[in-house]
Amino acid sequence: MDFVFKATLYLSLLVNFLVSAAAEPPVLGRRWPGASGKPLMDLLENGDPDLVTDLPGQPNVTFRHYAGYVTVNETNGRALFYWFYEATTRPEEKPLVLWLNGGPGCSSVGYGATQEIGPFLVDTNGSGLKFNPFSWNKEANMLFLESPIGVGFSYSNTSSDFVNLGDDFTANDAYTFLHKWFLKFPTYRNRTFYIAGESYAGKYVPVLAELIIDKNNNPSLYIDLKGFLLGNPETSTSDDWRGLVDYAWSHAVVSDETHRIINRSCDFNSDNPWSSDDCSVAVAEVFKQYKEIDIYSLYTSVCLSNTTDSADRFYELMMSRTSNMMPRILGGYDPCLDNYAKAFYNRPDVQKALHVSDGQLLRNWSICNYTLFNVWKYSFPTVLPIYTKLIKAGLKIWIYSGDTDGRVPVLSTRYCLKSLGLPIIKSWRPWYHQKQVSGWHQEYAGLTFATFRGAGHAVPIFKPSESLALFSSFLLGQSLASVRE
Repeated sequence: MDFVFKATLYLSLLVNFLVSAAAEPPVLGRRWPGASGKPLMDLLENGDPDLVTDLPGQPNVTFRHYAGYVTVNETNGRALFYWFYEATTRPEEKPLVLWLNGGPGCSSVGYGATQEIGPFLVDTNGSGLKFNPFSWNKEANMLFLESPIGVGFSYSNTSSDFVNLGDDFTANDAYTFLHKWFLKFPTYRNRTFYIAGESYAGKYVPVLAELIIDKNNNPSLYIDLKGFLLGNPETSTSDDWRGLVDYAWSHAVVSDETHRIINRSCDFNSDNPWSSDDCSVAVAEVFKQYKEIDIYSLYTSVCLSNTTDSADRFYELMMSRTSNMMPRILGGYDPCLDNYAKAFYNRPDVQKALHVSDGQLLRNWSICNYTLFNVWKYSFPTVLPIYTKLIKAGLKIWIYSGDTDGRVPVLSTRYCLKSLGLPIIKSWRPWYHQKQVSGWHQEYAGLTFATFRGAGHAVPIFKPSESLALFSSFLLGQSLASVRE
């Protein structure tokens, strides 16, 4: 670290310290540690290899953030990339939240951190960053993980690892990641912990949560998991399929005739619903119509950039019928945001700042890895039994759904929740934010479900202020506002 940069950083931290100290009540025994547990001046003198100090285009902020790798398997050379943002205020008092995106094969950095809930959003030309005033690190310390290997900057040096990819494999690597990450950041070892995510993370998150709960029987492995939060999650294949086709019909995407054929010929409870040619042709018609619009957001424009071919590639994968799993519709809401993220994260100076490369030998970053679709070995057909187990274990579970998403539509989630058969504690009613109806919600015994009115698949993109309000209520264990205030 050169003298001028060190002096500037010292001065910046001193100013931030004085501002924070004046704004907050004194805390006895506070040493103002960094996230690693070391005093700030030690971090500066000795250097923390994961501390991000020179990210190109970064807005000025008062919190620290860290990025880098955690090796989850030394023998095979498997390493997962993370990006961690301290809370904007009082990080030592606030919970730790792990965010996962889905796919499988899509980046939590590219979607969650860059487009949705992180403090730095990629600018529209991919050349820089802009500050997100509704970042979730206002309420918690946020940890974004690119998982599994092959996603984003995460990798393995052993090609056979990719043959074993599946839900269990992903959960085990994420679990190992957490324990090794706590060695890097020991002050978070016993911190209140939550997991959040969206889309195919609807499988990742419950499977990981169950693994944590099971392993917590060993005191040395204990993680203080309190609950999880999921948006538009894949949950149970049969219910998700029914919801997808019913939603397409109810929103005039397909004809009455197509819907009747699906109802008559498709058995989504079977191991192979595609054994019926009539079913296959009718479902193909659903996706043919969705190809014309944005399945993630029915009422917004599509990206017309000729560099975005996700719709064509998705359609080809769907029609290949090589799997009886839910369709791997990779990613989330676009219009063109994916292209901006790709441009930004493939910059040499960005990769160097994030400790991915030396700025010379670059890693090829993409927002989704399409090849994982073909090699994915196992997907849980349903995680509803895991929900039942985790509710009994006392975890707090909230599910939210943007109601203009056709990919994992609100109907799919409602069908899944109906299958759980939970008693209703507080019946269906609106919830409000800034005196407007943000959606509707219902509280079950052990689970809360909320909709976002007018939001697509990646809810925080469409409703940033409302999603932050829901996140805050989730963490505090408070019901959403049910009166107009």
